[in-house]
Amino acid sequence: MTGKPLEWFAVSATVAPEYTDAVESAFNALDSLGSEIDLMPKADAGLCTVTAYFLSPPDNDAIHAELKLAMRTHGLSSDIEIAVTRSVVVDQDWLAEWKKHWKPVQVGRFIVAAPWHDVESGERTIVRIEPSMAFGTGTHETTQLCLAAIDKLYRPEMSFLDVGTGTGLLAIAAALIADADMSLSAVDIDSVAVEIARSNAEMNGVGGQIEFYTGSIDAVSGSFDLVCANLTADVIIPIMPELLDRARSILVLSGILAEQEGLVSNTIPQHFDTTVTRAGEWIAMTVRK
Repeated sequence: MTGKPLEWFAVSATVAPEYTDAVESAFNALDSLGSEIDLMPKADAGLCTVTAYFLSPPDNDAIHAELKLAMRTHGLSSDIEIAVTRSVVVDQDWLAEWKKHWKPVQVGRFIVAAPWHDVESGERTIVRIEPSMAFGTGTHETTQLCLAAIDKLYRPEMSFLDVGTGTGLLAIAAALIADADMSLSAVDIDSVAVEIARSNAEMNGVGGQIEFYTGSIDAVSGSFDLVCANLTADVIIPIMPELLDRARSILVLSGILAEQEGLVSNTIPQHFDTTVTRAGEWIAMTVRK
């Protein structure tokens, strides 16, 4: 017997281009399964559309509350009216949309690609990610900043912890260049994301090298040569002491807006060497101990 096709609920917000990152952050806070941005402005108003997908639709009050909070967090006016629309998308359409719009991304030695992409690796390391249900497909600047840091700083003999792993992309990238006997760890508060990350690791042949945990950083014990935390400034700041404690040598922080650099750097002791890299309005901070 054929069951009813699985349905996703799409929520779209139409905003000026400078608001798209804030809208994506709001949708992430509402536990979206993923989002996409139509960067082709509406001809009549110069606006863009951000669409996020959900297992169940959040109510209007929650959507608008998170949008206003995200605007303030990103230093934008929260007084604007945002047009929000809803629709239902069957599972087949969801996957078709991803296949249509997502292209492989190259960062340093890494090429991030979906399972259906035909990619010649050459001397590159291909990371295969199923992009359907968790954050982290390599297209966002913060993910690319972290991948660039791993490409530059990670060595095969180093232990590694990925905090807020999402799809598992960063942990998988490290595992693909790690020594075969090196164990790596990854953690996320979202149990669905952890299962997806574990599946992606198996697809890349490194499932046995990465220990996945559900919960906060407290769910993982021990310290690591390199710790990568691609979160947001409001999440990073409260756990900074623990992040620093877990990193034996290097801590990479991202998910930080450029204007939040001072807020984050103020929580890092001055005797640590901190460098900043930038991509668009986002930064990554590398702390060496």
